[in-house]
Amino acid sequence: MNTSTGARPRSASAIVDMVDAELAAAMRAQLGEVETRLRETLRAPGDGFLGRASTHLIDAGGKRFRPMMVLLGARFGEPCTEKVLDAAVLAELVHVATLYHDDVMDEAQVRHGAVTANTRWSNTVAVLLGDYLLAKAAELGAGLGDAAMRLQIRTLGRLVHGQMAETVGPQAGADRIGHCMRVMSDKSASLIAMSTRIGAVVTDADSHVADLLEVYGELIGTAFQISDDILDIEADERDLGKAPGTDLREGIVTLPVLYAIEHDPGIADLVAEPIADDTRRAEVIGVLRASPGLERARREAERHVQRAKDVLYDLPSVPARDALFALCDFVTRRTT
Repeated sequence: MNTSTGARPRSASAIVDMVDAELAAAMRAQLGEVETRLRETLRAPGDGFLGRASTHLIDAGGKRFRPMMVLLGARFGEPCTEKVLDAAVLAELVHVATLYHDDVMDEAQVRHGAVTANTRWSNTVAVLLGDYLLAKAAELGAGLGDAAMRLQIRTLGRLVHGQMAETVGPQAGADRIGHCMRVMSDKSASLIAMSTRIGAVVTDADSHVADLLEVYGELIGTAFQISDDILDIEADERDLGKAPGTDLREGIVTLPVLYAIEHDPGIADLVAEPIADDTRRAEVIGVLRASPGLERARREAERHVQRAKDVLYDLPSVPARDALFALCDFVTRRTT
């Protein structure tokens, strides 16, 4: 396996392509079926608007990172089953549902380069669309067995817990960095952990393997979120598919910002309130880009990635494991 030559891959699926040709071909075929099933699952007989609107963000694109993690997890069991495809669709439905809800809370106007549902229609419609996707995901989960259903329910609870913790903020005097890490774990990493584990669960992989895949997903998911938070500061709108500084606009203080504050406490005053003004937000972004906080956050992401790699050594040596190894490096080096 060699993922170090040539142009840097710009997507997780490109990483798989570089690792193993046979695995890549099988994954492309399955991901194509996932795309078809996403739309079939959301088709709403007798209600043309709901059917069209519910695929608004799905049609806008996306990395399909979570379905891919389901498919890779499934490679440690019997991967060619209908349940695998349903599990992959389920993971993406839950993810997209959280995006509909996040865009309402963030008052976001653009997602994946497309106008958000809350901007195109209304907050009420966007919330209902997210609820509809969660209902369809639960319908799929009901057919995957008790273990998969319990995993899905537990993950939904963690997602809500993480969002609530972020919204309310840390208690007075609490460790803000610790609080931030717990929010990332629940709000972001939990769904990636669920994705890798559910792929193994629905293919009857060894329970120890499923446990390891869940730990891997949690670690790589946290690194992925830290990387997202760095990109929200240092990337431009063309690469992000949305305006940078979303968290600053909403008054959310992320890990790189907390690290920047530890280096220069004066930055705390700059981010103490949501920054709605575009000019002022750009100025604060400039200050953060010049801070060592970004580099410290990047090292924290790399630390999680190294722990994820350590977990992988205990998994069976199959092409999917090589792909999971390669994804570790992609997460900390990606630019979008």
